[in-house]
Amino acid sequence: MSQAPPRDTLFAQPEPMLVDFRFDERVASVFPDMIRRSVPGYGDIIALLGLFAEQYAQPNSCIYDLGCSLGAATLSLRRRIQVPGCRLIAVDNAEAMVARCREHIANDLSPTPVEVVCADIREVDIKQASVVVLNFTLQFLPPEERLVLLKRIHAGLLPGGVLVLSEKLRFADGQSQAFQERLQLAFKRANGYSELEISQKRAALENVLLPDTLEQHRARLIQAGFVQIEPWFQAFNFASLAAVK
Repeated sequence: MSQAPPRDTLFAQPEPMLVDFRFDERVASVFPDMIRRSVPGYGDIIALLGLFAEQYAQPNSCIYDLGCSLGAATLSLRRRIQVPGCRLIAVDNAEAMVARCREHIANDLSPTPVEVVCADIREVDIKQASVVVLNFTLQFLPPEERLVLLKRIHAGLLPGGVLVLSEKLRFADGQSQAFQERLQLAFKRANGYSELEISQKRAALENVLLPDTLEQHRARLIQAGFVQIEPWFQAFNFASLAAVK
């Protein structure tokens, strides 16, 4: 019987000096619990990513998971590939995440080969791709570098290839922003986070996670060259879009 993942208590005690959030060993050790209790709909997005591999993976192509963390999206994609000759490339720049990702991949018996790479996603050569996933990753890049990455992804996609982009959203309308934030906070409280944990984590992420509006994402994807952009999932202020070349 598998053990439950360690519980996230990283921000449970008062911190005299908060530092910017980093995907280090401490975060990696509790990441499954952290993201499950923080991001509404995360489990559904992970499960449904496999359908994109099933529908869009082309024979003898590459499938990229950029910002793979512990490999949940990679495994979901891997288990639904229906065509021959595919290769998965999972990339993350956090060594602690990559080490655990490699363990999870090694314990999975799906046949599609996976290469796990510790690297900056901005430096990865995207080529012969049929599916690319950016699952809550773009939001951690400096805003001025996001379009550059999306253009590189578009250039590396085969015709008919798809980019799946999942992100936390902000809302230009103050009333909508307050509505969505209130519900996400309620979600965290319902999952057992204290007010101290919520406030300290928010402060740690303030200068690290910089969300865009849905309209900004659409405009940037169009500018990158994508011809079809479909929002396919939203739970409060977290959403996922599919962009087809």
